[in-house]
Amino acid sequence: MIFVPLPFVVALLLLILLAALLRSQDRSTGNRPFLALIALCTLQSTVVGLRWGYGIVEMRYVLPVLASCLPGLVLASFRSLIHRDATQERSTRWLHFLPPAGMIALLLFSPGLIDLALIVLFVGYAFAVLGLGRSGPDALDEARFDGAVAAHRALFIAAASLLLSAFCDLAILLDFEWGKGTNVALIVSNANLLELLLLGFTARVAAGARVLPAAAAEVEADASQTAQDREILDRLDRLLNDHNLFRDDNLTLSRLARRMGVPARTISGAVNRLARKNVSQYINDHRIAEACRLLRETDMPVTAAMFEAGFQTKSNFNREFRRVTSLSPADWRERNQVSGATV
Repeated sequence: MIFVPLPFVVALLLLILLAALLRSQDRSTGNRPFLALIALCTLQSTVVGLRWGYGIVEMRYVLPVLASCLPGLVLASFRSLIHRDATQERSTRWLHFLPPAGMIALLLFSPGLIDLALIVLFVGYAFAVLGLGRSGPDALDEARFDGAVAAHRALFIAAASLLLSAFCDLAILLDFEWGKGTNVALIVSNANLLELLLLGFTARVAAGARVLPAAAAEVEADASQTAQDREILDRLDRLLNDHNLFRDDNLTLSRLARRMGVPARTISGAVNRLARKNVSQYINDHRIAEACRLLRETDMPVTAAMFEAGFQTKSNFNREFRRVTSLSPADWRERNQVSGATV
């Protein structure tokens, strides 16, 4: 019987995930970090299978280098959902090459420090990823409003996956110290593979929010601030209602800011302070209002009303609909539809 290591099964799942993402998404520059992240997870899982499934010991030189590339790519992927100055992005990009270069140096001169270095690296990048999402979904201003909340959750799961990997490396370090490495294969084949799967699927979720929001802290607003916020909110409502901009399923905070000629952070702060919600929820409120109108006044199928209102996924539509109305779309229509409504 042919022996197929578990890491190869995980690599196959990740490869299928990558193929699905390539088919469903355009190959824009914005999605490349997520595609590269899933590809790297696939490669790492394959190398783990070769090392611990078939005992190819030479792979022990490859695994630490691949592992050191992973956290930087996670950070770069989620940074692609945040608008940044291109010059600043290029000036800091080279920093992500330092971990693999340092890992190669450790392989050559001090192999005993590899596990400790990986622990520090993964923990440090995990906190850097968490820092990207500390302001809420509005911080991801290059994510579609329809997917910003899911992408924000994926960010935290990705950070947790990096911490899981650090814990895995710590367990390996202790096993070599106390148990002479007798449980290393078991640790790698379980904890590490769970981490790779989590990263792969969170990358898929976050990439789905990318197109080809930064919540301000609550403060006591004075009268002038309130007046400015009200003016911004009124302009935002006019733009959304007069041009039905909320129907654009690729709408992002960054694009909205360009249309209004107002900084994204200013829009986010105004919505946070006056509406007491993030911009994603505010836009989705307009979309749900439109969906309710369609469900009440027409016989349009629920799915068609969902797309017409600007939503892309049924799960997000149903979640937001319940948040706003406390009912499912079908139940709301049954209670509110106008008699004799037509398409």
